[in-house]
Amino acid sequence: MSTPLLTEAELADALATLPGWASSGDTLTRSVDADSFLAGIELVRAVAEVAEATDHHPDIDIRWRTITFALSTHSAGGLTELDLALAREIDRLAPRFAGGDVPNE
Repeated sequence: MSTPLLTEAELADALATLPGWASSGDTLTRSVDADSFLAGIELVRAVAEVAEATDHHPDIDIRWRTITFALSTHSAGGLTELDLALAREIDRLAPRFAGGDVPNE
């Protein structure tokens, strides 16, 4: 059984509660400026642990202290609740590694 795609309304409602995230086509993205390069790597590691536990893996781009996460449910062909859940987990983890770059809700 596949995970259903989000409707435009569901996505809009979710983005209202996910500051810093943007959608483009079938992808949610957010960049985080970590406190240091090593803090960024530790953030990636923490997200990787969540991704492995949930079997839902983001695309991750590391540019010095800037970590960009791109989320999409490839098996469903777009955005699903799995992506929203992972975005929320990234937002929960980010303050430990990027104290100065966490958007306020």
